[in-house]
Amino acid sequence: MTGTMDARESVLGRVRDALTLAPKPPASVERGYRRGRTLPDEERLDLLVDRLVDYKATVHTCVADTTAAVVAQVLADRGARTVGVPPSLDPSWLADFDGTVREDSADVPAPRLDDLDGVVTASAVTCAETGTIFLDGSPDQGRRALTLVPDLHVCVVDLSSVEVGVPEAVARLVPERPTTLISGPSATSDIELERVEGVHGPRTLDVVIRTDV
Repeated sequence: MTGTMDARESVLGRVRDALTLAPKPPASVERGYRRGRTLPDEERLDLLVDRLVDYKATVHTCVADTTAAVVAQVLADRGARTVGVPPSLDPSWLADFDGTVREDSADVPAPRLDDLDGVVTASAVTCAETGTIFLDGSPDQGRRALTLVPDLHVCVVDLSSVEVGVPEAVARLVPERPTTLISGPSATSDIELERVEGVHGPRTLDVVIRTDV
């Protein structure tokens, strides 16, 4: 028993010595993040388009009155005949689409979503500087599986929801909501740096930017 106690005291003694020698907690770090940056609409749009194209997304611009026509043309060009939509997507956006529209719900098993030719959703906020679109699971964006399983995602972005940088974009999000960040079509690279698309989500991303909203 004495040997056990001696070993215990030896270990505790080393712990106390280490705590004594340990550096003091670091001083608080000044985090002077850039916030509140703005750009005129035209410059913000140009910056976003440049980033999205660099990420291999296809970009279309329109005004609110031509949203349906542009979305229908995009779907036709992609050969999409059956598309999924979140439950509260603006129905007028698909008014010119002559295919089949299926409203998604939690009752639809995720594997069934693979039967869709594509999906059309809205977006929560977008960062122009990084070309990143944020989805927050709102009723017009749907659950995460809806935008990850189908091979085509047509995402409608209002220019009024586009912020310059990440801090400004994040500030518009609700922290408690599930957030999906999209920077171009799904892509990854293996050890040989060979780009493979569609591994973790849709291989094709079409972004429809409405400039007068």
